[in-house]
Amino acid sequence: MTTSTAATRSLDFETVFGGPPTVTAQAPGRVNLLGEHTDYNDGFVLPIAIAQHTRVAMRRAPDNVCTLYAARLGETVCFTLDEAPTEHFASYVYGCLSEARQTGIDVPALDIHVSSEVPMGVGLSSSAALEVATLRALRELTGAPLDDVHIAQLAQRAEIEFAGVNCGIMDQMASSLADTTHALLLDTRTLARRRVPLPRGSAVLVLDSGVARTLAGSGYNQRRAECEEAARQLGVKALRDIDTVASLDALPQPLRRRARHVVTENARVLKAADCSDPAAFGVLMNASHASLRDDYAVSVPELDRLVDLLQDHAQVFGARLTGAGFGGACVALCDSKALQRVAQEVLAAFSREGFTGRLLVPPAAGA
Repeated sequence: MTTSTAATRSLDFETVFGGPPTVTAQAPGRVNLLGEHTDYNDGFVLPIAIAQHTRVAMRRAPDNVCTLYAARLGETVCFTLDEAPTEHFASYVYGCLSEARQTGIDVPALDIHVSSEVPMGVGLSSSAALEVATLRALRELTGAPLDDVHIAQLAQRAEIEFAGVNCGIMDQMASSLADTTHALLLDTRTLARRRVPLPRGSAVLVLDSGVARTLAGSGYNQRRAECEEAARQLGVKALRDIDTVASLDALPQPLRRRARHVVTENARVLKAADCSDPAAFGVLMNASHASLRDDYAVSVPELDRLVDLLQDHAQVFGARLTGAGFGGACVALCDSKALQRVAQEVLAAFSREGFTGRLLVPPAAGA
């Protein structure tokens, strides 16, 4: 049983449910500095958390029906734990509850309130933030023995099984374990990780290209299938196991180009993790964008133009698309004292060319 209603304005938990929540938890979105499309190839990634969070408040429901209210959407969905809701946003929450039940956690019917500052649909992992925040709240409510890595793993399975996105684990690990002052160098095969400080004097800027994208409906799953086929033809478990571009010569196109991106991107991540010079780090970001554009074919003209404008700015060390591509956002490493200036000048130039971009990170005052 699932029902859905829409409201005209955002409401708080007490207004929706007639009383306070028992627990509240939150999780951040993330931006990926380097390591795009390497996570599902057992490779290396370098994400960092952003300041915007998703918050989930919950309490036990008085009957066997879960009621989920999404403040940003102004929508309410009711469902039972035995039947998945049809609404896409609710599938992320239901998937987390279902995966928790699969591990033996006694998940009760719940009243759930979701609010979020994480921009949606631009590659900043709003879905992972929702999943991790939901599982954190459930952990606090039930006392379930879930550590932060286990939460990330359950969240990943929820997105694959219930939202239809065959994702790697980077987004969920970043939302569960990263902070805003260090990048997280993550080996997605072993989950070995360490925090990496940003190069001195640098800071992260994220701009939206104005081109919407949806992961499940994009070429994301196709790219993953191409990588898996390339690995099969090369006789390895994953493209992570290939060290040199020369090893790819036997592959037909476009598999060779897809694999070349993964091999070179892994090398860029490992080099960046030990890089204290912002200019050298920026060179790696620029090379990553060229590879995503030419070898992986996940950029679009608007993204390319926004990246060009960022790369040409004197206070920008390097820039690239971030997220799965096919629209969404660009990330730049900038002089930490010039973030607002860079954002204003680049977005103004982007607008003069007929495009509509916006500042995402750092969030604008009052956003």
